[in-house]
Amino acid sequence: MNAVPPSAGDSCLDTCALAGPLDDLNQACFCVGIDLKAVRDELQAVLQAQGQSTDLLDSHPHLFSSLPVFVAREHIARIEGVVNALEEVVHSEAYQAAVLEWAPDIARFDPGSPGGLLGLDFHLSPDGPKLIEINTNPGGILLNALLGQAQTLCAPDRLFPPVNPEKVEQHVLTVLQTEWQIQRGATPLTAIAIVDDMPRQQFLYPEFVLYRELFRRHGYRAEIHAPEEFTARAGRLCVGEDPVDLIYNRLTDFALQEAPNIELKNAYLANQVALTPHPRAHALYADKRNLGLLGDQEFLQSLHLGQAVIDTLTIAVPRTRLLTPENRDEMWANRRKLFFKPAAGYGSKATYRGDKLTRRVWDELRDGSYVAQEIVAPSERHIEAGTDPLKVDIRCYAYRGQAVMYAARMYRGQTTNFRTAGGGFAPVLTAS
Repeated sequence: MNAVPPSAGDSCLDTCALAGPLDDLNQACFCVGIDLKAVRDELQAVLQAQGQSTDLLDSHPHLFSSLPVFVAREHIARIEGVVNALEEVVHSEAYQAAVLEWAPDIARFDPGSPGGLLGLDFHLSPDGPKLIEINTNPGGILLNALLGQAQTLCAPDRLFPPVNPEKVEQHVLTVLQTEWQIQRGATPLTAIAIVDDMPRQQFLYPEFVLYRELFRRHGYRAEIHAPEEFTARAGRLCVGEDPVDLIYNRLTDFALQEAPNIELKNAYLANQVALTPHPRAHALYADKRNLGLLGDQEFLQSLHLGQAVIDTLTIAVPRTRLLTPENRDEMWANRRKLFFKPAAGYGSKATYRGDKLTRRVWDELRDGSYVAQEIVAPSERHIEAGTDPLKVDIRCYAYRGQAVMYAARMYRGQTTNFRTAGGGFAPVLTAS
């Protein structure tokens, strides 16, 4: 699917004042659209070819937005700086020792690879991009690649995606192949399993199918499985009689502690299967307690990093602190300025804006491991003139310090969701 050029004479240069700040287009430009029917039809065709009869318009009515989000080139450059700086910090032995102190024991096992794609989520503040969280099994990259190829660009000489969406599938494939090669060397890769709990019931199951078809097109045997389908046979992890070489892991049991994941955990620790992302990657990147270190100037200085790395992260990472018995009273008093998140949480589950927090829920938080992060208001995107705007998060998909895809998520409410009319995943456009 290719981006559709405008007809002769069409341009948003006059109606949307492209000559002004690019961010202003998020309030005024409604003429750069997405052919949502083409996206749904293509995705529906892939699903139907695999025996799925669900109508996406019924099951996922708000998965995609029809408008892009405009992000200034300066913001893109600063996000890329954060991606690079993060890698420098994570490779520091002192940083690894610090975060492994609170990580589960399984994170001390090092399979050798970085652990696959990261999803770095940003809010665009008046002071620039702020890193809200980091994910190690981020969903949506293949869906957004499909979406990005269905844009109508009314100023194609001025507006463009930061990463060509037509190249994203190859980026994704290269990441998986690199993870395999680092973990297994020259051993041929034959069979890949895409794994999640009750995968057919997952909201992003359509993307699992896209992954499976991508792997199959490149000659791999690929299937989608739940973790309880695995058994150990003759030193290999298998489904039935068929061995699995590599697991693309979408489980949110990051430490593989739950009963259905025991066979997978044992095989991983015995080097009987390659796993990406793996528990060590989550411990090094995605535990939300880590943000407290990544934004701490004194700690970063103790790592003897370059000043540019320190400045980049201390500017980009909102102050984040672990909720403890000693600071509970202070946190409650200042709750209206804070967002509370479980340290090992995902997908906005069990997260609370302090100004919406009740005393009952607050008392329940003492039983879990939570961090408190300074609230950074998200930027906004108007989808129609005269209506209230939607909130916007920017996600950068990255690997080994390089951005491989950008996407936006538009929503109403406290956190990102796919229940907002006009919201959902949206392409990111920037300008030179």
